[in-house]
Amino acid sequence: MLNKLWQVISESMYTMEFKLFVAGIALYFLARLLHRWLAKSQGKPWGKLYKEVYEWIETGWSAVLLASFLMYFFVQAFAIPSGSMRVTLLEGDHLFVNKFIYGFHIPFSGGKRFWPAREVKRGDIIIFQCPPEALTLEERERGVRKDFIKRCVAVGGDVVQIKNKKVIVNGEELKESYVSFVDDAVYQGVNIYRSSEEYQRAWESGKFANFTPDMVRDNLGPVVVPPGYYFAMGDNRDRSFDSRFWGPVPDKLMKGRALVIYWPLSRIRVIK
Repeated sequence: MLNKLWQVISESMYTMEFKLFVAGIALYFLARLLHRWLAKSQGKPWGKLYKEVYEWIETGWSAVLLASFLMYFFVQAFAIPSGSMRVTLLEGDHLFVNKFIYGFHIPFSGGKRFWPAREVKRGDIIIFQCPPEALTLEERERGVRKDFIKRCVAVGGDVVQIKNKKVIVNGEELKESYVSFVDDAVYQGVNIYRSSEEYQRAWESGKFANFTPDMVRDNLGPVVVPPGYYFAMGDNRDRSFDSRFWGPVPDKLMKGRALVIYWPLSRIRVIK
């Protein structure tokens, strides 16, 4: 029990919200120390100076705590780090993430959420902490945490198959006007597993991340998305490292939905 609690706390320590919260607490204690000092410095020459410093620190503490609260529960800024979502989102785009649409995170609960406005739907552009299977061994050993942005193409219970770059969900091909391809080659894929059950287990556990792209990129499955998980893919299908390789995204890693691009000014728009 204690080990699980420590794991949840240690994971939370990597988030910007947690760092802001700690900074706010530190500023609070500094403000209280200055307040006590001021109480003893009334009438002394430096008393006025320390009072001004205290007021500035108190203002900063309030602002930092408010920012950490808003970022943890409501809206977070996010910058696009790669070209996996081209041309929907470009490298360097800055956007705001709606964090409460899928529910408010309960602190130190391992990703549990409450009061969701709605569930994750197919077609949503989602931001989530990448699963461990998407990290290299070195990154795991260093405790690296990354946020990914992809499009949800299937939810729990859906059957997903990719045939010659076309995504088929529950037997129907998706109509994806937002998708782009940069490679005309179509890889046929390789199936080294003896049964569909073995194939499913390998995909769920992220073993396909160790394969070369030509083994899974253009032809995959069929696989079943487990309950409480999502199948995420980049819109730039030939240049995206996604659920085809490292498996489904667990709901507990979900952070929010892309809301609006706010920078650069020429690209300001609501994200759909």
